[in-house]
Amino acid sequence: MSQRVKGGPAQWAWVVWLVSPIGTAIVALGITQIVAWGTTLYALGVLASPIAEDTGWSRSLVFSGLTIGLLASSFVSTAVGKAIDTQGGRLVMSVGSILCAISLLIVAAASNPIVYLAGWAAMGVGMRMSLYDAAFAALVQVAPHRGRRAISYLTLFGGFASTFFWPIGHILTAEVGWRMALVIYAGFNLAVCLPLHWWGLARREPPAPAAAISGAPASAAAGMSDPPLDGQARTLAMVLFGLVMSASAFVFGAMAVHLPAILEANGLSAAAAVTLASFKGVAQVAGRVAEILFGKRLHAIDLGRISVAGMPLAFIALMAGGASTSAALLFIILFGVANGLVTIVRGAVPLAIFGPQGYGAVLGILATPYLLVNAIAPAVLAVVVDLWGYTVAEAVLLAAGLLTAGSMEIMSFWYRRRQKRDDRGAGVQAT
Repeated sequence: MSQRVKGGPAQWAWVVWLVSPIGTAIVALGITQIVAWGTTLYALGVLASPIAEDTGWSRSLVFSGLTIGLLASSFVSTAVGKAIDTQGGRLVMSVGSILCAISLLIVAAASNPIVYLAGWAAMGVGMRMSLYDAAFAALVQVAPHRGRRAISYLTLFGGFASTFFWPIGHILTAEVGWRMALVIYAGFNLAVCLPLHWWGLARREPPAPAAAISGAPASAAAGMSDPPLDGQARTLAMVLFGLVMSASAFVFGAMAVHLPAILEANGLSAAAAVTLASFKGVAQVAGRVAEILFGKRLHAIDLGRISVAGMPLAFIALMAGGASTSAALLFIILFGVANGLVTIVRGAVPLAIFGPQGYGAVLGILATPYLLVNAIAPAVLAVVVDLWGYTVAEAVLLAAGLLTAGSMEIMSFWYRRRQKRDDRGAGVQAT
């Protein structure tokens, strides 16, 4: 009997976590992220061809809907971030689910390109209110002292969006057509995302005491190791990190469309290119799992340095390996891990250096150039390919990766130097 009682707390610890505000929020938002990503941003992955065949529109027009959506996300990003700070993530994300559902119905009913693109513009606003940037801010509101860990756990769920919804979209399109598939997607947003956003974000944890989880300081548990930046230092840090994220957005945005073609251009067959490209998602999730297991005490800026370093290394491996399958596999592993970790970095670094106060607005400002570059990157790289070929395109992507890594190193050097200076100043005042 005594042994059972003694083992009880550890045995049921996961139940206690699940019913806690942050546990409930992570699971609820994890499910909504799978649905929201799968039914909006990833939808054209399997629906683009059926839409083009049924309507007679060009594939470029069909895919331009997503570009319009991302541009709309960029334009409203700052306003949405401020709304999350003032109105709460619960309300904003719930409204976002409704807007996603309405816009999916508009796209489903579209009989001409203008209505189609207008539906995607509305969907872009809904995506900004319901995808990662909004979810990160909502989690920090639920538990400011556990924001870093919560963000990492949440990204594990989102990595499975295409895994679930590309097969679902393929089946639905074959059975009921692309229009009805989008209607069903709208139903998912209303029946799954809306109630989970409203219920999962209903509670908040009390402020952390001086010693937070696992005996670590509250600031460390939140992903912070130093006081938040303010004044000119805050502005400069936002500019530097904005540059880091914008450069990475060009690479990831372009590769979201051109990855299989780039692998083919390096000598792989079409089948081999598609097969290897599919491993990117596995590498993304593996990178996030590794961060959860081994990155707990790693400062967010150091995590950022490691993450973005993988981008240029990946392209160097691909370009140096020629038509080698092993080089292409190494490229996919490095690129996928970098992609997976950068998603965490987008939320963790601002939390670490700016703090939880006004976090939604900070993410909104930083997401504006990120989403803008992400939207235009596929078209820009397509122009480069048409004019100069894939060799030059890979060189451009390598340059963008080097810019990302270099900017992150500059930011890290500046931040660490500034913190040392502040520490010396605090020591002088104490004496």
